[in-house]
Amino acid sequence: MEPTDIQAAIFQHIKSLLPQHKSMVDEVADLLHISLDSAYRRIRGEKQISLDEMQKLAIQYKISLDQFLHLQSNSFIFSGSLTSPGDSAFDDWLKSIYQNFSYLNTFKNRHLYFLTKDIPFTTHFQIPELASFKYFFWKKTILQNEAMKGVKFSINDLSKETFELGKKVVREYNKIPGTEVWNLESINSTIRQIEYYREAKLFTSPSDVFLLYEKVDELIRHLEIQAETGKKFLIGELPTDESGEYNLLHNDLILGDNSFLALADDQKIAFISHSVINYIVTKDNRFCNYRYNSILNLISKSTQISKVGEKERSRFFNRFYDKIRLSSRL
Repeated sequence: MEPTDIQAAIFQHIKSLLPQHKSMVDEVADLLHISLDSAYRRIRGEKQISLDEMQKLAIQYKISLDQFLHLQSNSFIFSGSLTSPGDSAFDDWLKSIYQNFSYLNTFKNRHLYFLTKDIPFTTHFQIPELASFKYFFWKKTILQNEAMKGVKFSINDLSKETFELGKKVVREYNKIPGTEVWNLESINSTIRQIEYYREAKLFTSPSDVFLLYEKVDELIRHLEIQAETGKKFLIGELPTDESGEYNLLHNDLILGDNSFLALADDQKIAFISHSVINYIVTKDNRFCNYRYNSILNLISKSTQISKVGEKERSRFFNRFYDKIRLSSRL
């Protein structure tokens, strides 16, 4: 491939990454600190981009040059950040999730596949008590914030600002048409977290334990209603024109890993979960296509329980309710 062909392919790829309302010429000109005319000439291949400019484009748009140079490499380029145990860490994490969901909603044709290991983390943030518990658990137990040593959990710990930020995340998530693949183990993580704190006597009030189980039950009942209607919407509200399609499938053999795969017009974006709360992102075509085909294969071996299959849906959710009732009596 000639250098000009490589350059054209890179700019074509960048164009596919940009939301429809953004101009590639403006973006390139701003990034490279050049005039619009100079940006046009580079995009049309009339002027070769320098190595320095190539580096800036690759960093900004997370481009793997291997795919354009046809290098046979086993490497994949991911981006991401590591959540620190600082006081603002959780809010920063929520903001990054919100930005990613908002970005996906700029595309006309979009879909989000979610292979769940736990109850989808986004859904907890529409219930103040569950949001408060998850915030406390992740900050104290997962991030091991020094200030949390010796501190016990109280339902009222969550700030109003953090809760409202979490609801913004849920609202944005609910606009994205999606497919979630669940396993009967998906509820166990939340139940075990409550049981762990209960056994370790980390609740300031015993009544908070039973209230949390009630809120988990409330959340699952809402998700069952979503599955019945085939739409995403907040608890206490009704589906709107902005409500994304909700496809829920049950796979009895394979437990997911809380990773996402997004389709945004002609591109695919993989979000890989790690270290409980962190994730890394790639738009590498080879990796994303492999991931996409794996998901389609998993879906073909799953049972759809949204919109159709009322008997299967009731049986699936009743097993969750049984787990909640059993745990709350221990």
